Amino acid sequence: MNKKNPVRFALLLAAFSALGPFTFDMYLPAFPQLTEFFGTSASAIQVSITACLLGVGVGQIVMGPLSDVHGRRKPLWIATIVYALASFGCALSPNIATFIALRFLQGFAASAGMVISRAIVRDQYSGVELTKFFSLLTMIGNLAPLLAPIAGSAVISFTSWNGVFVFLGFLGIFLTSITTWKLKETLPVEKRVSSNFTELLRNFKTLIQNRTFMGYALAQGIMMAGIFAYISGTPFIYQKIYGVSPQVFAFLFAMNGISLIIGAQTVRRLAGRIPERRILLIGMSLAFITSIAVLIVVLSHGPLYSLVIPLFLFVASLGLIGPVTFTLAMESQGHIAGSAAALLGVLPFLLGSITSPLVGIAGEYSAIPFGVIIFTTSSLAIINYAILVKRDKTVTPSEKQVLNH
Repeated sequence: MNKKNPVRFALLLAAFSALGPFTFDMYLPAFPQLTEFFGTSASAIQVSITACLLGVGVGQIVMGPLSDVHGRRKPLWIATIVYALASFGCALSPNIATFIALRFLQGFAASAGMVISRAIVRDQYSGVELTKFFSLLTMIGNLAPLLAPIAGSAVISFTSWNGVFVFLGFLGIFLTSITTWKLKETLPVEKRVSSNFTELLRNFKTLIQNRTFMGYALAQGIMMAGIFAYISGTPFIYQKIYGVSPQVFAFLFAMNGISLIIGAQTVRRLAGRIPERRILLIGMSLAFITSIAVLIVVLSHGPLYSLVIPLFLFVASLGLIGPVTFTLAMESQGHIAGSAAALLGVLPFLLGSITSPLVGIAGEYSAIPFGVIIFTTSSLAIINYAILVKRDKTVTPSEKQVLNH
């Protein structure tokens, strides 16, 4: 694992960052089956997503700083073992309460792969190279949301929903073996921070008080909250309102994985040619325009294709926004990369834990809350940028590279 082979390095890290998409997306085609098995409502099943999101959020706040103190490998190794055990536990859940509790634990463990993989990237890269590599990682990693629902629908086509979580358990075992034999430590002992709890809290306070850092973090977090509303809402919208099969739903959901890849690849092409902040504005503008289209479609009960197309472009906007917000936020935080990556990672999941259950408040056969949330998140992302980031006239290191070029 080294910088001389960036594609191989990205594939290795993508395996860990893929824990999130597989944990969230793979069981989506089984939502109607889960509702019937546990004898509960759609909203209760959507709470299992909320529990998982909260687990990921809390987990990143814990695992990011721990990786600054103990290095990247040890916390990751422990977390992948816990993930495997939690996944097998989900498969054996006797009731919805146990299932939801184990989903929280599963999300908590999955957070390590997501936050520590980002910290490892910051250990190795900076400036335009950071943007380019993170775009490559995003592009490869976005195969996971493309493959996860397809894999989930394939599994439930010959077994029950339990098989999805058995698969995830073995994925956890596989990642434990990668951590043991393939992953090298990227944070030398001399660069680690003190384990003093007060100092760790001070690091978070410093980040929260950094207006520009928080502007980029919130821009990404608010947009991701809209994406989590999409993840939580579309299984019921597509299958209940539009009557598509689990297999067709998986295909439609996978199409948006392609849109993420297109967005990330666009960033890779543009990085070093135009400033990252301009790319961010393009992404947020695309999100806002397409969210208006989504809202119009759900209010007018438009046909399926009229919803699928703007959602494809809405998700593509995140492919533009994600890599550049990460770079712009992380550029000056190399000394506390784990804590910074944790805060960047936790905001989307905390905000997503609010939007995910809200899409179901009007029942399984109404998409109006979904449309309102998508529009609201894209609007708030632009307002946040205007208030916290636009006034900052500082030229970033990556922008200096563009100007010099």
